[in-house]
Amino acid sequence: MADRPYRLAINGYGRIGRCLLRALAERGDATGMEVVAINDPADAAAMAHLTRHDTTHGRFPGEVALADGALEIDGRWIRLSHETDPARLPWAECGVDLVLECSGSFRDRATAEAHLTAGARRLLFSQPASSDVDVTLVRGYNQADLRRGHRIVSAASCTTNCLIPLIATLDQAFGVEHGVATTLHSAMNDQPVIDSLQSGSPRLTRSALQSMVPVDTALARGVERLMPHLAGRFECLHMRVPTINVSAMDLAVTLAQDTDAETVNAAFREAADGPLSGLFGVVDDAVASMDFNHDPRSGILDATQTRVAAGRLVKLICWFDNEWGFAHRMLDIAGDIARLDRAGGYP
Repeated sequence: MADRPYRLAINGYGRIGRCLLRALAERGDATGMEVVAINDPADAAAMAHLTRHDTTHGRFPGEVALADGALEIDGRWIRLSHETDPARLPWAECGVDLVLECSGSFRDRATAEAHLTAGARRLLFSQPASSDVDVTLVRGYNQADLRRGHRIVSAASCTTNCLIPLIATLDQAFGVEHGVATTLHSAMNDQPVIDSLQSGSPRLTRSALQSMVPVDTALARGVERLMPHLAGRFECLHMRVPTINVSAMDLAVTLAQDTDAETVNAAFREAADGPLSGLFGVVDDAVASMDFNHDPRSGILDATQTRVAAGRLVKLICWFDNEWGFAHRMLDIAGDIARLDRAGGYP
């Protein structure tokens, strides 16, 4: 394994799957990883077309070709398959080290193990998944929890990767009593362009272009999973808004000690320059959401919007590219797994 790139497969070639391929291409060969297989029910021509052209992130930064049902990226071939049964995937034939599970269709351990049975060595979920995964990781918070024998790992979610560093920074600096987070999230592909009859939440039958739509969220459970000392002390709401990318985390927290907006912002500047360097930022300009399109960080605190009421009630706004930032966190974790694997940290 040491003399070849670490082999990745992407299962599910939607927004995150395509961002992963693009992000890896933009990072270059220094990662020591390469995508060797992609599985998605879509036909190969559509997969190639949406690799070349992306409304949100622009044209692919390389040459894209399609031949004999395989995708060629700058002269490197990626095998394409269109299976719906994970047990039938060609991971063994492709020598896959790590599957990036981005389909959004599966979240259980049994399905993850089917990928391993098909020949992959390990799997990384692009969502929180079920609680029986080996470990759920958020970069900048608990990446050191990755251990020998972890084969099924979760990268949590884009919202969790934004929210956990916010809460953790406040908790370390001031102590957190309780809080409420509201995600203002760009539209997603489970929403119709115009009102459309479909199963599930009645709110998700409404047009994504013309409404702000409240949807259910399990983000509070994600906080409890990663920060059990705050169990029962956070609630979360989720509002879809009619933009195609870049979201905002609106966080209100009651602290254990008095502070002011300047001191709160200073704590986040220190974190951004220290343990969260490269993962988090602070901005003082009069910005709007699209100023952070294609930003690889997990979150960027808008310091102009920090408010403190009665000394202990803190209100924050944090921007994040819900596609690009999360794709980079998945690649960060994939790199951590690859380094442990190469060093013999895994059996």
